[in-house]
Amino acid sequence: MNFTDLFIRRPVVALVVNLIIIIAGLQALRSLNVRQYPRSENADITVTTVYVGANAELVRGFITTPLERVISAADGIEYVESTSSQNVSIIRARLKLNYDANRALSEISAKVDQVRGDLPPESQVPILSIESADSQFAVAYLNFTSEFLEQNELSDYLVRVVQPRLSSVEGVQRADILGARTFAMRVWMKPDQMAALNVSPIQVRQALATNNTLAAVGQTKGSLVQVNLTANTGLRSVEEFKQLIVRKDGGAVVRLSDVADVVLGAEDYDTDVTLNGKTAVFVGIWALPNANSLDVMQGIRVEMESLKKDLPEQIKGGVAFDGTDYIQNAIDEVVSTLIETLIIVVLVIFLFLGSVRSILVPVVAIPVSLIGTVFLMQVFGFTVNLLTLLAVVLSVGLVVDDAIVVVENVERHLREGLRPVDAALKSARELVGPIIAMTLTLAAVYAPIAFQGGLTGSLFREFALTLAGAVALSGVVALTLSPMMSSVLLKAGHEDKGLAGVINRAFERLRAAYARSLDSSLLVRGPVYAAWIFLSVLALMMFSQSPRELAPVEDQDFVIGIVSTPANSTLDQLKPSITKTSETLMSMPESSFNFQIVQPSNGFWGLVLKPFKERTRTTAQVLAEAQERVNAIPAVQTFTLQPPALPGGGNFPVEFVIASTAEADELLGFAQQLQEKAAQSGLFAFPPIIDVKLDQPQSELEVDREKVAQLGLNLGTVGQDLGSAVGGNFVNRFNIAGRSYKVIPQVLRTSRLNPEQLKDIHVTGPDGKLVALSSIATLKDKVAPRSLNRFQQLNAVKLSGVAIRPLDEALTYLETEASRILPAGYRVDYTGESRQLRTEGDSFAPAFGLAVVLIFLVLAAQFNSFRDPLIILAGSVPLALFGALVTTFLRMPNPTMPYFTDSFTTTLNIYSQVGLVTLVGLIAKNGILIVDFANRLQEEGKTKLEAVKEAASERLRPILMTTVATVAGHFPLVLVSGPGAAARNSIGLVLVTGMALGTLFTLYFVPAIYLLIAKTRTVAAPEAAEVQATQDAAA
Repeated sequence: MNFTDLFIRRPVVALVVNLIIIIAGLQALRSLNVRQYPRSENADITVTTVYVGANAELVRGFITTPLERVISAADGIEYVESTSSQNVSIIRARLKLNYDANRALSEISAKVDQVRGDLPPESQVPILSIESADSQFAVAYLNFTSEFLEQNELSDYLVRVVQPRLSSVEGVQRADILGARTFAMRVWMKPDQMAALNVSPIQVRQALATNNTLAAVGQTKGSLVQVNLTANTGLRSVEEFKQLIVRKDGGAVVRLSDVADVVLGAEDYDTDVTLNGKTAVFVGIWALPNANSLDVMQGIRVEMESLKKDLPEQIKGGVAFDGTDYIQNAIDEVVSTLIETLIIVVLVIFLFLGSVRSILVPVVAIPVSLIGTVFLMQVFGFTVNLLTLLAVVLSVGLVVDDAIVVVENVERHLREGLRPVDAALKSARELVGPIIAMTLTLAAVYAPIAFQGGLTGSLFREFALTLAGAVALSGVVALTLSPMMSSVLLKAGHEDKGLAGVINRAFERLRAAYARSLDSSLLVRGPVYAAWIFLSVLALMMFSQSPRELAPVEDQDFVIGIVSTPANSTLDQLKPSITKTSETLMSMPESSFNFQIVQPSNGFWGLVLKPFKERTRTTAQVLAEAQERVNAIPAVQTFTLQPPALPGGGNFPVEFVIASTAEADELLGFAQQLQEKAAQSGLFAFPPIIDVKLDQPQSELEVDREKVAQLGLNLGTVGQDLGSAVGGNFVNRFNIAGRSYKVIPQVLRTSRLNPEQLKDIHVTGPDGKLVALSSIATLKDKVAPRSLNRFQQLNAVKLSGVAIRPLDEALTYLETEASRILPAGYRVDYTGESRQLRTEGDSFAPAFGLAVVLIFLVLAAQFNSFRDPLIILAGSVPLALFGALVTTFLRMPNPTMPYFTDSFTTTLNIYSQVGLVTLVGLIAKNGILIVDFANRLQEEGKTKLEAVKEAASERLRPILMTTVATVAGHFPLVLVSGPGAAARNSIGLVLVTGMALGTLFTLYFVPAIYLLIAKTRTVAAPEAAEVQATQDAAA
């Protein structure tokens, strides 16, 4: 007795097995976390070192280079890049995918400590932090504004009251305050009064350092009591700082208020943050890696409502940006697509079977398989994300196939006169092998994806195993529940009545027509083989010529603007342009709100659009208009782009690095040549941005060493005086209400409006007397780089841009031109999305090859033959690939248009390539049905030709039913729009065209190849079965 007989003869057993699957899935449904993408650890370790007053060259030589050397030696680092600019060194170590960031942080921290003593003593302690490269943006941004409070007062309130409450919300990793102006005691020194009272800048700094200290005194301890002791050695208020004695000469006392204005100000005055043109402070909410971001945001919104009741009247707060809106909208779109797919598949099945009784079997199989898949997701620790939901949508067209094959085979036996139970028993026994083979084949095809390394494996592991799990469960349902339901629901003779009869007669006519055309093709097999070779070669050519990119650009309701400002510009100078930019962006009908974060040297803004359903234009169309509008705004240059489609994509799609030991000016010359070529190519939305600019006006103080020696001055003291006066480095800290803030002395801004005013500063001379700087130094103007960048410990220049053609084409162009322009000793590299494409772009061929090999081995084991799998794969896979690649090949660029066609075409990207791998398993199912049936017919005494002709014509109906169900089930993916639609369009196009055209070819090519390769079988006596099986295996 076959094991499937148990479920037909004992229906309760079949029901119990499938009810257990349903119950397990339902209990798992509410336990899964929700994310945009599967969790992957993709992080940067950032080392930031402040060296106040130092220029870019000094920072590079004394800070960046020694730190880079030790950081690069740490484990788990993919590459290291750095930026050395005025006052600061920033080093970013990009970790290898899924490398433990905490482990890397610990190791890098230890290495930084090793060279800490080699850094200049005036530099601040390097600050290390972990930054997620999965997403450059927080889950949400909250905005706080006030028309009455200064920005530092508002910032302090947020730090003390709001930040702790938001950080305590369940699932929140941290709440970062952006655009804050932290309190600081600003000591604005006045050079004229200092010179008149013979006070030097270093004396002011020393007075602050020695008279504002912390003292942990301890306690007294007697025999009966002990008393804690404190000392008021620290200064706590503006008035106390003003009364600080800076210099005492006999009876004359010089206090700090005599030579400086002391105010409770802010650490930084060089950042301007606005929301819709009004000054604001943002709080970024970052969720824990394992947290459900939707639940986190729900908790944040509840807390914000509570906060609003407690906020002072002068402060207004709200949710400026909720990143989960896009996730929720994208999930809603996928769920909507899933419902559409279910409806279409059910209608297709009904049109093929024409009977409500018949369609109940596959219709019940769909929810059982899908609900059971949720339990498998829980077991494997998966999340509900855009890719696992896409897997569920795709599985609708797959899980129904096995049930359709069962129903069709039962009905065939009913037409032959068997009773329903006997027809179900015989059908189940016949289909055990094909169903197991089809299930294992389709499940095996996802193994290379699931266990692939790099970004593809990290992103699509959950996708692949979710689909494999759904397919495996569909096989279980098809062998347990579907035969039992068929034995109960299907009745002999019903297929000749009503709509079912009409459909059956139509299929008989179609089958007869197909049989005649198959006869004709098999009579002249030479042209068939020639056509197979031609289409296979054409498929290879189309694959090599199809445009490539990492992922299609998604409509994320968000536009980013990267702002480039003129050299030596100030916030006051940029303010009109900032205001004009905000007004321009908000005047667009699709705008929801915009924010800007601008510094004198650079900045960026974000334009959040209304949800997709509330606007008539796509984000790409809005972006084009926004670029035109901001181009007309003076004083700034803005480059607009959309956020990367995948985690860790960087700022720009194109990030092309030129590295060498040459200095910045030489590197820049070659980069400008490459930029000019790129601008002429028509491949880029704008000429690629060069991140190094040699346009920073700089004045160098040339000290006359002979005069210094004659006057008895010390160059070290001169440098300290200048640094204390102009640098703005903090001395120490003071306390207000339990929090410490920096004390920062610096010359008044009105005394340093231009380099010439520095000559009025006096430095410490012999015996404490002051000497005017103008007497020992002159100013020399020159041009210096704004920043000095390095990549992998080489001096580097990066070209960043947006490609209007597929990314691979743009990168190939830059590589070709760079090979012509760059001399020996130069190298090119990539960061961001460009690096991902170059490292992931070659991974498809091995994964595809491994999938084919695994399927071949599974089929060989199932058929006990190496010939049959070759027939199945050779007769179907190349032809399906040809059909699928039509949609990518037609996207080839036309000389007069950006693309030959944009409708119903895609690129070779991470999604379409996964679709191609999936296609191998799908199309192989058709060949399995034909080859398995033909082998059995041969064993019943038919010739090879008779067997394959009858097998193909008899299996025509289940093949067409499963194909149309698959194509129709995936067709909504082709038509969807909105959040996340581009990825679904890409994979849907590949599957729909590949299955449709591939099935058409398979119906003719598999029989022809069967006649060429298949072993001729004879009727085997029962006692010779084992010998026959051994011979088949050897064949």
